[in-house]
Amino acid sequence: MALTLPHDLSPWGMFMNADIVVKAVMVGLSFASLVTWTIWLAKSLEILGGKLKARRAANAIGNAATLMQAGRALGHSGGPGALLVRAAEEERALSAGALDHISGDGLKERVTSRLSRIEAAASRRMSRGTGLLATIGSTAPFVGLFGTVWGIMNAFIGISQAQTTNLAVVAPGIAEALLATAMGLVAAIPAVVIYNVFARSIAGYRQILADASAGVERLVSRDLDFRTVPPATALAAE
Repeated sequence: MALTLPHDLSPWGMFMNADIVVKAVMVGLSFASLVTWTIWLAKSLEILGGKLKARRAANAIGNAATLMQAGRALGHSGGPGALLVRAAEEERALSAGALDHISGDGLKERVTSRLSRIEAAASRRMSRGTGLLATIGSTAPFVGLFGTVWGIMNAFIGISQAQTTNLAVVAPGIAEALLATAMGLVAAIPAVVIYNVFARSIAGYRQILADASAGVERLVSRDLDFRTVPPATALAAE
């Protein structure tokens, strides 16, 4: 019995002549590659926008002399930087009565606690989706290898049925199988590279938020110090 050899050895032709299991592997890897590039586009825009907002907020906080000035500078703008200022203002308003009788150390601790929670939430939000890149990068080569092993197994079964070792009979089936490994690498390599780029970018974003949070804490501390000096001196400091 002679094997019917595929006439089209292009990637599409090999896909069409592949076993159903190998086809499923290739379709899955193609989908994983599409997901990788979709995450890259969406997350790149999100990180870029988040960094711009956080940097503007950090600059506004750094240029302000008081917490109230920072709040006026940021207005109703969104982003974690503005949330940091608003959280500090809210906590100071809630603690206004207690500040007349005790020191401001408790207020500083409460503000620091609220700011750290906002920072953590913003970091988690910015990191969403990157875990999928790590999963694709680590599993896609093995999924492709599974397709290759399955394809080569079928190729050897076909050789046994054809009762021949002619290279023209062996090569097409092995080429189809190896295409699965190639697609696994095509899906995995960009995912790993993009994940590492995003990890560095998100680390920079966290640093900007940390700078903004430290600036808010300094403004709170400065406002508390103004309470301990005569009004004329505090006014001059502003």
